[in-house]
Amino acid sequence: MLRGTLMYLSDQPLAKRVFSGPLAKPLVSRFVAGVELNEALGNVQKLNSAGLTATLDYLGESVHTAAEAGAAAAQYIALLHGIERIGAQCNASLKLTQMGLDVDRALCVRNVERILAQAAAFNNFVRIDMEGSGYTQATLDIFNELYERYKNVGIVIQAYLYRSEADIRALNKLGARVRLCKGAYNEPASVAFPAKADTDNNYVKLMQMLLSEGNYPGIATHDERMIEATRSYAAKQGIAPDRFEFQMLYGIRRDLQEQLVREGYRMRVYVPYGEEWYPYMVRRMAERPANLLFVLKGLR
Repeated sequence: MLRGTLMYLSDQPLAKRVFSGPLAKPLVSRFVAGVELNEALGNVQKLNSAGLTATLDYLGESVHTAAEAGAAAAQYIALLHGIERIGAQCNASLKLTQMGLDVDRALCVRNVERILAQAAAFNNFVRIDMEGSGYTQATLDIFNELYERYKNVGIVIQAYLYRSEADIRALNKLGARVRLCKGAYNEPASVAFPAKADTDNNYVKLMQMLLSEGNYPGIATHDERMIEATRSYAAKQGIAPDRFEFQMLYGIRRDLQEQLVREGYRMRVYVPYGEEWYPYMVRRMAERPANLLFVLKGLR
């Protein structure tokens, strides 16, 4: 019930005004690295100093005009220049609806190509995030099209979708870099596992496929059971820690992030910034309501 309430609040302007107030600032700053790029880059540098790498995400999705999509693409170009300027260990993550997929497919592809070309010039990497299931096939189609010309692009697969095993088999055959996550959108039982236990079991199966057959996968989870399953499988199969990386969200389980780094694992933190922070923040709490408790208790 709490998850449903939080998802409802993610679309409510009044709730956003409440969270925009000064009393909620510590909560917001826990999940979001800033509104401006320079602030976000400063937080990336702090992560790098602690031995963690990062991926920057300029928040926003489902733009409605070509101008909005172009502005978002320009922000990513600036983001890549900023990473290069400060020498950060950081790449970028973006959503296709932010690049104009709902406006015009060709426009979206052109915007992403501009970003990939700039990233390639800096020897950097860009990950295409996965959105709701209505965009899954279009996202994979565009990824495959771009991957023919740019090898510095990766993709995300969501473990709660029934189709994900087949998708990962195809992506492993292609040699693509995959981030595996559980999934954060409300999906019908017709396309996604309704039970958490089934999603967890599928996550472990897909993780094992990626570690054994994939190209430097990102194992994105805060679930200690999934992390232990990954560590155990890698050890049993003789898969070295430098052949994959764990990934977690900015501000969530910082203790676990630092612990994994101390133990010799690679850790990348997904660092969001920008003015469109509210839907992102509430979706993170809805995905795992315990995140709200972490914030309220001031846990590190």
